[in-house]
Amino acid sequence: MSVWVGAVTRGHNGASCLLKDGELVFYLEEERLARRKYDGGPMAGLLKMKEYTDKLDALVVAHTDSLEKAGKIDWSRDDYITALARKIGLIDRYQMATPHPEVHDVGMIHHEMHAACAFYNSGFETAACLIVDGAGTFIPLGDDTIGWELESIFQASYPGKFITKYKHIGVRGPATTYEKIQVPHAHRGRSEEEGLHDVIFSDHPGITKTYEAMTDYCGFSFIEAGKAMGLAPYGKPNANIPPIFLGEEGRKLSNRNVVVPNYPNGAHIDSVLYPYLNTDSLEVKQDVAYAVQEETSDRMIELIHKAIEVTGEKNIVIAGGYGLNCVANYKYRKDLPTGVNLYCEPIAHDGGTCIGAAKYMWHEVQKDMTIRKQTSLYLGPEPSYENILLKEGEEECVDVTPEEVIDLIQQENIVALYQGRSEAGPRALGNRSLLFDPTVKDGKDKVNLIKNREWFRPFAGTILADKVHEWFDLRGMDETPFMMYAVNAVSDEKAAEIPSIMHVDNTCRIQTVTKEQNSKYHELINIFYERTGVPILFNTSFNLGGEPLVETVEDALWTLRNSGINYLYLADIGKLITIKGNARA
Repeated sequence: MSVWVGAVTRGHNGASCLLKDGELVFYLEEERLARRKYDGGPMAGLLKMKEYTDKLDALVVAHTDSLEKAGKIDWSRDDYITALARKIGLIDRYQMATPHPEVHDVGMIHHEMHAACAFYNSGFETAACLIVDGAGTFIPLGDDTIGWELESIFQASYPGKFITKYKHIGVRGPATTYEKIQVPHAHRGRSEEEGLHDVIFSDHPGITKTYEAMTDYCGFSFIEAGKAMGLAPYGKPNANIPPIFLGEEGRKLSNRNVVVPNYPNGAHIDSVLYPYLNTDSLEVKQDVAYAVQEETSDRMIELIHKAIEVTGEKNIVIAGGYGLNCVANYKYRKDLPTGVNLYCEPIAHDGGTCIGAAKYMWHEVQKDMTIRKQTSLYLGPEPSYENILLKEGEEECVDVTPEEVIDLIQQENIVALYQGRSEAGPRALGNRSLLFDPTVKDGKDKVNLIKNREWFRPFAGTILADKVHEWFDLRGMDETPFMMYAVNAVSDEKAAEIPSIMHVDNTCRIQTVTKEQNSKYHELINIFYERTGVPILFNTSFNLGGEPLVETVEDALWTLRNSGINYLYLADIGKLITIKGNARA
């Protein structure tokens, strides 16, 4: 009889996943079904679990705070997660104990669940886990004092051991202390001893909050750090911008005079103390973005070396929000010590903590030592192509060959590619992608206009895996299938051949693909290669600015109807849907 473990993440980046006998069956971010960016209530995900199994053996709930603080439902006094799971029969309907014995709350070990996701997905037998987050668990420290996790280092091993080796904890107050202590475990539900480890208590914003402060300064929502990352390469060193981090090597903290904390865990750039920063100048904002990108990534490199030092491990995994900084991820690889292996978790944001929670529960309870490296991110539900409703006279659906799809791309059309199970994480990897010709000189501008994105934002590309080293410098990697690195072209000549996907700093966030990983997508790229000599297709996420990635065919059609995109290629069934006369096309 199979053992089913479900898990959900509450808060922004709400998500759900399901394990069957330790194998990941599906992962789904709530926003994909709710159609609301960053939706944090994983209720649609619980309903999706019901399509796979009538009953869970365990439901694990991840967050940054206890499930006890979630809102209670009248009469039953259940929290909303337990209430819905009980009502649909995922957990025992007749068990009235509170908390429900089949529901396991891991909201108070947030960073550890990030570490579990990255470690179990990495394929490493042991590893040092570096977690760099906006703010993880809010930790009771006694005397009504609350701290919050900023950066953590764990030493990980099977079946479920995560030993704390370092923690930066944000607190109120002007003092900064560096201590070697044993962090109290009352808030974690642990009794075992972990021994002494380094802890920094400070009121200096952490790496991620520093980056978010810069994002806000540049005029974006703090959660839209990807936009600031795209702007940073347009900047340059600027002596008028004060240092973002100060302190001795290995113990640098954010410059609190520049990056001012907004308690409990926010921050903003002080443009009053530094009048030079009090401006609407795009050039200054670009330079600030450049400075913060450089200094935060340098601080990350210091922490990578610290992780090696305090754990003795040669395998490093990175997760937490900053782990999605593909520019920084590539920078780390330049100076990695000999013999050190690096894994950057592609579901590094909070959504991934439900995977960590589910796998942690499985391995810990079952004492399972099996290593299951995550080799695919096509983890969404299977799509349905029944009852596709088209507008008569305005839309048509016809049979199409891959060659004809490439004809459209070579005619400078944007073609939406929809097939198979949707991608986990924020990157489109050829199942929910918009495709374009990477050789078109002004292609970036055209696609940004169609998607309602800012002019400076770059695009990604997908390349045949066996051709990648002819075009890009992967700094020792054989492949990059999850689009986690913004890599350099091998030469200016190669970069000039693909102007639509090369950023101003001569980098491209590239995905390698093999026939085994995605046969239909590989076929399209290969046809384009045979015709042009360029083994690459322009690839961006199938959505519009501010919208989640599409999940269903209905979502795909809505996106076409509200944009200037004319063509939707349903690769699974060999059909092309054409939206006639889109005004912006």
